[in-house]
Amino acid sequence: MRWIWKNKYLVLRRLIQVGIMVLFVLGNYALVEVKNAQVVSKMTLHNTADTALNGIVISKENASVILSGDLSFSKLFGIIPLSDPFVSLQLFFAGGTLAFDIWLGALLVMLFYGIFAGRAYCGYVCPVNMVTDFASFLRTKLGLTSLKGMNISRGFKYGVLALSLILSAIFGVLAFEMINPVALLHRGIIFGMGYGFLGIIFIFLFDLFVLKNGFCGYVCPIGATFSLIGKFALLKVKHNSKNCTKCMKCVAICPEKQVLSMVGKESASIKDMACLRCGRCIEVCQDNALKFSILGGKNENS
Repeated sequence: MRWIWKNKYLVLRRLIQVGIMVLFVLGNYALVEVKNAQVVSKMTLHNTADTALNGIVISKENASVILSGDLSFSKLFGIIPLSDPFVSLQLFFAGGTLAFDIWLGALLVMLFYGIFAGRAYCGYVCPVNMVTDFASFLRTKLGLTSLKGMNISRGFKYGVLALSLILSAIFGVLAFEMINPVALLHRGIIFGMGYGFLGIIFIFLFDLFVLKNGFCGYVCPIGATFSLIGKFALLKVKHNSKNCTKCMKCVAICPEKQVLSMVGKESASIKDMACLRCGRCIEVCQDNALKFSILGGKNENS
């Protein structure tokens, strides 16, 4: 219990990430009663996206109505639409007609992360985060370092974002979705993993041997999108320099360590839009120098 409390934000993130997966699985499958010549009646859990049932469907009821669809386009409680803003943008640039539900879903997501949560999507929702966090954990345990000459700018992901939209407009397709590891992993878990697992293995190896937090921190255009959306979000991490002993454990564990530039120098709130609000810096700080706050609260000057 002590470990759980000490790592409460990490535990919360994993519960949310796994919980969302479970809800999507339940929301995309149904309990189906089938009759055929061999089997008089059989209840089975069946993918609602697959209609190729061998027999006559007697009854069909979703296992859950909380979440259905996937991380690109989904519905909450079967009523409230939720759309990935980056996917919606690609669809728009590709010349596709966006239904009202897609526009509304993207707006609702943008309002939540833009007003309150910032880039928290990457730390609390995205399933690839679990893969990259595990790679980071192994790097630390094995004492691995990044390859020499790997000087990728953290702004590179914004270039990938722009390029994805440009290619979508030129070719009339959702350019990044053809290789999107987040979508491939998520849909693979729900509907069955295909060749998408190769992309996940590549990301894991890239983060493990080439560049720490390489994909999420330097490449992923989804993270770039939520960074831009949540630039002025209310939820922030605040640093109190009066309590800080400059141990730098927070900087060592942070996946976006540049956001903690004020540590050991001044009392301030993190304003860098790259912050995931993951809370790991708060958990490892034994000086009580870091905490979550709304609007950053009142700064305490050192």
